[in-house]
Amino acid sequence: MKITIAVSNPADVETDALVAVVLDQSDGSSNDKGKKPQLKVATSDKAVQDVAADLLASGEVAGKPFETNLLHKPAGLKAKRLLLVSGGGAKKFSSYDLRRVAGTAVRALKSRGLRSFAFVAPEGIAAEESVRAIVEGAHVGNFDPDYYRSDRKDQKIDSLTVVAKGDKAALEKAGNEALIIGESQNFTRDLVNEPSNRMTPTILAERAQKMCAEVGLKCEVYGADKIKEMKMGAFWSVAQGSDEPPALIVMTYEPAGAPAKPVLGLVGKGITFDTGGISIKPADGMEKMKYDMAGGATMIGAMRAIALLKPKVKVIGIVCATENMPSGKAQKPGDVQIAMSGKSIEIINTDAEGRLVLADGLYYARQLGCTHLVDAATLTGAVVVALGYANAGIFANDDNMYERFRAANAKAGEKMWRMPLDDEYKEQIRSSIADIMNSGGRWGGAVTAAMFLKEFAEDTPWIHLDIAGTAWTEDQKPWIAKGPSGIALRSLVEFVKGFAS
Repeated sequence: MKITIAVSNPADVETDALVAVVLDQSDGSSNDKGKKPQLKVATSDKAVQDVAADLLASGEVAGKPFETNLLHKPAGLKAKRLLLVSGGGAKKFSSYDLRRVAGTAVRALKSRGLRSFAFVAPEGIAAEESVRAIVEGAHVGNFDPDYYRSDRKDQKIDSLTVVAKGDKAALEKAGNEALIIGESQNFTRDLVNEPSNRMTPTILAERAQKMCAEVGLKCEVYGADKIKEMKMGAFWSVAQGSDEPPALIVMTYEPAGAPAKPVLGLVGKGITFDTGGISIKPADGMEKMKYDMAGGATMIGAMRAIALLKPKVKVIGIVCATENMPSGKAQKPGDVQIAMSGKSIEIINTDAEGRLVLADGLYYARQLGCTHLVDAATLTGAVVVALGYANAGIFANDDNMYERFRAANAKAGEKMWRMPLDDEYKEQIRSSIADIMNSGGRWGGAVTAAMFLKEFAEDTPWIHLDIAGTAWTEDQKPWIAKGPSGIALRSLVEFVKGFAS
């Protein structure tokens, strides 16, 4: 999607459609209940206000978030159409909401066959922040997952003009950065969307290598022999049941002038299909287990964005990619595996495989010199029970590290919630035969999975993101298609940038 910044009056912009945000100016108090919403367009441009005035005063517009109304041949505007998108209450409207409004506009217009439009940045949010939110949200809305439909319609927005007030150079810089983020998020979603027969560990590694070559990253891919040579027994225990060879993907970003420390390690779970292994999953819903590599895809996409944004900090991305399959070669409940760190692991449930590959990935990142670690994984169904589909779970062994990530997360506009890592939970994963068990049972399952990973991060400052409930959008939304979301990429990139500033 081509991005253009315009600092002209919205009324003077020639475009197929001009989009403006409508906000309810009611204060949200009990006195407003039952009353008609006080709807206004979030721009001081009088021509846009005049065109919208009659419709907003008619009572036909409820003002509920993501409601759309399209006006043709708006008098006084050079645009062919005016699309009004409701953003809800003005008091609470933020860049988080603006991203979703932008996505809603894209999906509303491209379904009508339009290829370009202009979006008026709403007043009340800083101009550069608005530009970022609009561009990122537009990219999210532009993605559709129906790759393999024979009757697929080529519906997408090719170009977006953001109409904003301020220094054009600064606004263009914000727009260009947001373009990189948006494209990288959709690159991640593209990887996650592929079915497992078209996204094996080998293919995932090839896609990572191709991306790295395009943006100037160093990329190394190791196969089964090297994984066994490095004594990654936890990783190999998952891979051994599949005919598809595993891939250890290592991407390195080391810009000139970056300090020797910190070195950030981004570790992703890359299970390209998860049957559960011998502890096989129920058939119902198993087709979605193609997205069990979403954490790994997120790290690949984040490395793409980091390479293009060029922060002055060294970053190493590691993805442990394999299938988890039942076969005569597969590991069994009761087996004991030796991780790369030397810790022994009793296998209680072969469907608790993501933490096994991450255990070796986290330890290997430390061996490569990483001083700070973040992992992302569709790790547990338990986090969905705890937080539903709205928030990803954050776990941290270091409060300063958490505060850094929380600030990045807030700026990126992604919903995540910190979960506990109290020592009491470690008792649930103590083994009578080995150092640790790979499952602590049903209760507190997201926490005990994180406690397992903490054993391999040890004292290195570490964040664990359990994105099992947010990596896949279960229903079609006005601003995003059903399917892969690309969650955590924006937060990860902001987090990395924070170390360089």
